[in-house]
Amino acid sequence: MRPKPLNFEQLVKQNRQELLNDEESITQIELRLEKKQEALALSDRQKIEIKE
Repeated sequence: MRPKPLNFEQLVKQNRQELLNDEESITQIELRLEKKQEALALSDRQKIEIKE
């Protein structure tokens, strides 16, 4: 059984929701990357301080 085709308004609504979900996912990924970069920078600084 094939799914019922969506009308234009339903497609717009579905696409908009998918874009919002994508934006939220991207934001979460960016935050995780920032945290990892901060941790790496801190680790590098600590290594430099230990050498000095």
